[in-house]
Amino acid sequence: MEASITLKKVGKLIGDKTILAGLSFGIERGSLVSVVGLNDSGKSILLKLLAGFENPNYGQVFIQGLDMSKRRNETRKLIGYVSFENDLDPWLTIRQNINFNASLFSIDKKKIKERMQEYCSSLNLLSYLDQYSYKVSGGIQKKAMLVRALIHDPEILVIDEPTGYMDAESIRLTWELLKELKGKKSIIYVSNSIGEIEQAHDRILVFHEGRIIMDGHLDKLLESTIEYHQFQIEFESLTDDLYKSLKKIPTIVSPNRLDNIFHFYGRKRTVFFDVIKVASQNIMIDLDVQKLGLRDLLDSEFAGRGLE
Repeated sequence: MEASITLKKVGKLIGDKTILAGLSFGIERGSLVSVVGLNDSGKSILLKLLAGFENPNYGQVFIQGLDMSKRRNETRKLIGYVSFENDLDPWLTIRQNINFNASLFSIDKKKIKERMQEYCSSLNLLSYLDQYSYKVSGGIQKKAMLVRALIHDPEILVIDEPTGYMDAESIRLTWELLKELKGKKSIIYVSNSIGEIEQAHDRILVFHEGRIIMDGHLDKLLESTIEYHQFQIEFESLTDDLYKSLKKIPTIVSPNRLDNIFHFYGRKRTVFFDVIKVASQNIMIDLDVQKLGLRDLLDSEFAGRGLE
C-alpha cells in the first residue's frame, strides 16, 4: 500500500539532547497509528515535525512522496494538526477560529458551512459555535481544534491527545468520528490512555529515548510475550525478609511490591508454585493472574528495550 508519510533517517536535537534518533519508517495511507512511550520519549516532537511545526536537524520527511522541506506549501495543505495545548484564539468565537483556519487554505464558503455542520454535529459542538473559546471547557476546546484541523479536508490528521480534557460522552463521539474517518484519512496520534490505544489502532509505535523499540499491531507486539503472565499476590503480611526471599526466585521477572502486595512476571503459570515453596509459612489473602497487555509492555522490565 502507498505510504502517506515516510521518514528517512530523521533526527532532531534540542541543545545537545537527542530527541529523535535517525528514524526511518513509513505510514500507510488510511491507517490509524498510535505513538506511545514514556514522557520525554520524543512523541510530541515527532508529531510537530510531521505537521511542519518543527524541522529535523537531519534526514527527510516525505508527505505523499513530497519532500516536506522543499514543498512546504503543498505538504501543509495535506495535513491537519491538533496540538496538545489549547491554541485557539481566546478572543474569537469557536466559529471564528474555525473560519480563520479555513481562510488560510482559501476554502469555498459553501464547503466550510457543510463541513462545519457535519463535524460539529458529530461532536455535539453546534451549540458552542458562537461562544468565545476562552469561555468553554477544555474538552469543548479540544473538539473545536479537531474541527478546525478538518475544515480544509486534509489527507492526514496528526493529533496530540485526541480526547484530552473530555468527558465520557465527548470521548465516545470523538472516537466515533475518528474511526469513521479512518481509511479516508491517515491518522497518527499520541495518547496516554492505554484503553483508547488498545481499542483504536492499526499499528502502535512504541518510543523510547527517541527511537522506535516496538512497531506493529498490539496482537503482534504481544506475540513475543505469549508465554508471560503477570501475577499479583496479596499476603497478610509481606515482610522485608519475605520480599527479599521472593525476589531471589530465578523464575520471577521484574518483582515489585506495594504494601502487602507482591507483583511480578513469569514465563509460565507454574512460577506460582515456586512462590508457594518459598512462602509456604505465610498467609496469602488473594491471587490474580493475567496475560500481558500494552501497559505491561510499557511499564514492565521489558519497557525501554522490548523483550530480550
